[in-house]
Amino acid sequence: VMSFEDRLHKAIERGKRRSEAKRSEAEAQALSEEEFKRLHSSYRLQISEHIEKCIRQLPNYFPGFRLETLYGERGWGMACSRDDLRVDSNRRRANDFSRLEMTVRPASALHVLELAAKGTIRNKEVFNRNYFETLQDVDLEKFLELVDVWVVEYAESYAAKIS
Repeated sequence: VMSFEDRLHKAIERGKRRSEAKRSEAEAQALSEEEFKRLHSSYRLQISEHIEKCIRQLPNYFPGFRLETLYGERGWGMACSRDDLRVDSNRRRANDFSRLEMTVRPASALHVLELAAKGTIRNKEVFNRNYFETLQDVDLEKFLELVDVWVVEYAESYAAKIS
């Protein structure tokens, strides 16, 4: 039979072990949070560079587009836009706004990598897309391919609308 002091001593030891286990678990969780942030930053950098490379080519085909680097709360990426003045046969004037914006959204507690794109041609939204994958399952080639496809699709739609 164990004495009260022995039971008390063992209970205190169990409590200390439990506390140490919780502390270790919290440290491991914090470490994995840092790993998720590092992974997201790495992907964000590669994809945002590709976005910039692709969108920078649009003004070569459609002069008048202005480029804008995007960063911050909404994400990292690039946009290009232009304003056109249209005068109809009755001499009425109208402004036409066109814009393509593509960003990688900031890291979140959901641990996903998200690509967002929005295209507007002559004041009409032609697409608004989001694609995401969990960070541990990211297929970087898929993201880079989507950037290519969405920029090409926007260029084709823009060319069709201005002709």
